[in-house]
Amino acid sequence: MGSDSKELLGIEPLELQFPFETKKQISCSMQLTNRTDDYIAFKVKTTSPKKYCVRPNSGIVPPRSTSVVIVTMQAQKEAPPDMQCKDKFLVQSVIVGAETPARDITGEMFTKESGNVVDEVKLKVVYVPPPKPPSPVREGSEEGSSPRPSLSDGSNLNYQEMQTTRESDETPLFSAVKEELSSETSALISRLTEERNSAIQQNNKLREELVSGFYLYMQTFECSRIFFHS
Repeated sequence: MGSDSKELLGIEPLELQFPFETKKQISCSMQLTNRTDDYIAFKVKTTSPKKYCVRPNSGIVPPRSTSVVIVTMQAQKEAPPDMQCKDKFLVQSVIVGAETPARDITGEMFTKESGNVVDEVKLKVVYVPPPKPPSPVREGSEEGSSPRPSLSDGSNLNYQEMQTTRESDETPLFSAVKEELSSETSALISRLTEERNSAIQQNNKLREELVSGFYLYMQTFECSRIFFHS
């Protein structure tokens, strides 16, 4: 922060943490909070502009509100020595008029020559290990028998992430397909049941016809035998 400036934006966090993985884009966010009654314009700069993508890299935060900035690190081919990062970010902010559009924000507004009181906040970049995959469930273990992780070991967050991921796996499309398959299965079972009942009815009818025909034959035979004997 400049010696002649006052704090215009509250920035959280002051340390950008990236769960580093090679050959993968990684993003983190920071919140810019305006606790004043003025409109505050901001601009985000970095010592490695080709390495990072910032959206938005400039804008205006209205009074008593918060804006979110997403910082994305481009995929890296290899990890740095000892996972140390020397990259830095600088967030500059100045007071602007209420009618100032975001498209009118320029780099000159944040220079000493502009006559504006410029607030500057520096942020460090830190690489942290990526989250560990969940431990495999041992064979023969019963569901719900594993101990519940404590809040102090940090695994509770992983558990919530895994739980959220599992719930999000069932997308609306998957749910619709599952519901359609369930409907088709029900229709197939219903059709097969109707066909079975129809076959049973036809079988019973055929049996009745055979029995009736047999009785008729026996009666005819008995009448013929009596006629010839008489």
